[in-house]
Amino acid sequence: MFMALDISTTLKSILNRISGKEARHHTPEKKIRPVEKRNRGEAERKSKNPAEEKGRHTKFSELDLPSHILASIEKVGYEKLTPIQEATYSIIMAGRDLCALAETGSGKTAACSIPLVQKINISKNTIQGLVIVPTRELCLQYVDEIEKIGAGAGVVSFAVFGGFSKEIQTAKINHGVHILVATPGRLIDLMYDGVISLSNVTCVTLDEADELLQEGFLEDIEFILSCILNEHQTLLFAATMDDDISKLSHNYLHDPEYISLIRERVAPVSIEHYFNYLHPGRKETELAQYLAAEDINQAIIFCNARHKVDKLFRDMRKKHTAIEYIHAGLSQNKRSSIFRQFKTKKLRYLIATDVAGRGLDFTNVSHVINWDLPFDGAQYTHRTGRSGRMGKKGRAFTFVTRHDLPKLRELIRTQKITPRWVGKDPLKGTKTLSKEKTTPKKRAYRHSGKKKAGTIHRDKSTR
Repeated sequence: MFMALDISTTLKSILNRISGKEARHHTPEKKIRPVEKRNRGEAERKSKNPAEEKGRHTKFSELDLPSHILASIEKVGYEKLTPIQEATYSIIMAGRDLCALAETGSGKTAACSIPLVQKINISKNTIQGLVIVPTRELCLQYVDEIEKIGAGAGVVSFAVFGGFSKEIQTAKINHGVHILVATPGRLIDLMYDGVISLSNVTCVTLDEADELLQEGFLEDIEFILSCILNEHQTLLFAATMDDDISKLSHNYLHDPEYISLIRERVAPVSIEHYFNYLHPGRKETELAQYLAAEDINQAIIFCNARHKVDKLFRDMRKKHTAIEYIHAGLSQNKRSSIFRQFKTKKLRYLIATDVAGRGLDFTNVSHVINWDLPFDGAQYTHRTGRSGRMGKKGRAFTFVTRHDLPKLRELIRTQKITPRWVGKDPLKGTKTLSKEKTTPKKRAYRHSGKKKAGTIHRDKSTR
């Protein structure tokens, strides 16, 4: 009981600091510093800062990277560090614990993977790096990134997650793995089976930490971290971090650095947010008009429930061929196949629950469409963050019905969104949409220049 209270109190302080808010009891030196000031401090402490010119991002060629790792990074197409990579690289390489908050699509996966690959001693055939993530798809994405970066380094990475043969995973681990990427449940299963030893782990990363530290995962995370008795580095990465989540104790973070690249605005600034207020019966017609009018590279259409995904897919595939759907009801092999097709642009449209809403890097997605208003602001950020990645422009389009208006107002306020309305703005004045005919009006689809905004919730079934 005492430890639970300690965890709650301590983590609330941590989360307040990473969100840029001062906890009442924190000391001045623990207050989060703006990244620009932090970087100046780093420059003073270090003899060389290759990006000290104002407004210029460091090139990977300016870092002291081994030649084979640099060659792999350049082959992937990375030339300059993103802001989160630039802000965290020296901290991770120095062995410091870290809490880092940055927009989705900002390059957090590579920010962790590049220094982690450098830290591996390939002469030791043991697990030295542990990356914990909430979803199977993010596991595979991490391994893919690590394999690309460590292609010439001899670093072996592997992912373990539920829904896949434990025997195959056991055989691979016994053969030797340097960096293990895992979901909490399967990791614990293999630890209980005596397959996985964490005695040589020197770096632990929690990605999508805000999700991992929620009630459904928290006990598992605490158990895993308590099993790592040797000295190690702990890294937390997240795109959102709610102030009222109480999760991690100071026992797992030792004098950490705090970085936040999200200040006043929560929603990614590279995304335009459009909303359409309508009767539910008009959604299919409005969606068809929107898809026909927009210059779409790839789009993800999010629904709040599996049965809605199934129905929308059945309706849309009558007119669209390069389309698939995904939710937690599909087998892991099927989900992985669909994600690969989407990433390689064999599919143009993907209809999904929130199983596709977190952490996944779809660099070609130009549009995100919310068939249903998400359950909460954080999920809206994660969904819409599938577009506008790595500095590219993206567009989010959300259908809003009368019962969504209270959530929408809260969403706009908390996420600091500038809404653009297609058609009427229901938040202007007191009139609301009453009884409407479900027969659609024939009209050209056009964007309105009006502004005002939205809110959210989560599909529990996709976890």
